[in-house]
Amino acid sequence: MSNVAQASKDGHHLNSEGELGGGTYRIAEIGGDGIGPEVTDEARECMNVAAELYGFDLQFEKFDLGADHFLATGELIDETTLMNLRGHDAILLGAVGDPRVESGVLEKGLILKIRSAFVQAVNVRPARLIPGVISPIRKLTPERFNVVVIRENTEGMYAGGGSLAHRGTPWAVAVQQSINTNLAVSRTVRFAFELAARRRNHVTLCHKTNVLTDAGRIWLDAFDEVAIGYPDVSHNYLHVDACCVHLLERPEQFDVIVTENLFGDILSDLTAGIQGGLGLAPSGNINLTGEAPSMFEPVHGSAPDIVGTGRAHPGGAIFAGAMLLGHLGEVDAACSIEQALVSVLGSQGGPGKGGTHRSTHEIGQMTIDEMRRHGDASEWDMSGFSVTAISSSVSSIE
Repeated sequence: MSNVAQASKDGHHLNSEGELGGGTYRIAEIGGDGIGPEVTDEARECMNVAAELYGFDLQFEKFDLGADHFLATGELIDETTLMNLRGHDAILLGAVGDPRVESGVLEKGLILKIRSAFVQAVNVRPARLIPGVISPIRKLTPERFNVVVIRENTEGMYAGGGSLAHRGTPWAVAVQQSINTNLAVSRTVRFAFELAARRRNHVTLCHKTNVLTDAGRIWLDAFDEVAIGYPDVSHNYLHVDACCVHLLERPEQFDVIVTENLFGDILSDLTAGIQGGLGLAPSGNINLTGEAPSMFEPVHGSAPDIVGTGRAHPGGAIFAGAMLLGHLGEVDAACSIEQALVSVLGSQGGPGKGGTHRSTHEIGQMTIDEMRRHGDASEWDMSGFSVTAISSSVSSIE
């Protein structure tokens, strides 16, 4: 059992010494494929500096998982490796995907396997427009865009069965099923309401209930039932296609969006695009009981075309590292990383959006320099990606 299984009554995780913060955390690092190891290197260094500044220790263990391991051994991840991962407090993942391996093999056999094995029930995707980073939405200001997409992470189309018959012939037939259980849906919705109660008190459910009537009904029923327990949190429903339009036209109406697995995958990439690109987007795959580690990652691809060029932006990975520390209860350290990177991005711009080009390592080092320059987290604006603190305070939901 991981150290995070020891949780205080308020939901914050205890470290390996049985205290809130200040101990030693074991972090599993899966660099993965392509630029994954390059960006996780920078995230790890930022996390180590945060640990030094705020009085705790991090022990990283690297796991060689991904395309190279699969091509060399024919294995994606075995039970022994899963057991070893389970003994860690959290997992930092870089990227998965390689043109030498058929699409879906690594994603399903590694990422989805870990999410399922460790019951990482909820996916958390924060996005906000950082001052100095240019959004593709004309005239969008930071005050108008700060949203978190909460996505059910273990079911839907990603866990449903499927079959393909007569492939390669005119009679090819494919069937793909979606699974939705009241347990998984209810805990995801409850997480969203808890998060909204610590933010701006509004939740939007997105689905397609006018077509997916059966799956939509279980989501609507859970949404209405959970909402009763949160009288101070306003809530509404939008069809997912309408939600996409509203995010582009009036993003300020959104605080927390909750949705099923596939729709969440799409909506969270849209919000990442609005904030300036996938290169800045972090993600948390949260185990809600503390009985297994949660996993944090940037959401960009492995970008094999730029491996080794120094052009990979580490922002998403560094933000993911901050989320990881916040989840472990090291909130000051998490905010220090976040706001240091926000300051760097404010002066340098975001990846691929007209910002001054800096190498992968330069962005990481500039973030570290900014952390050391300020030192005390009390100097920082704590609003940021507020989920870094909140993911631990709501992680006891079941």
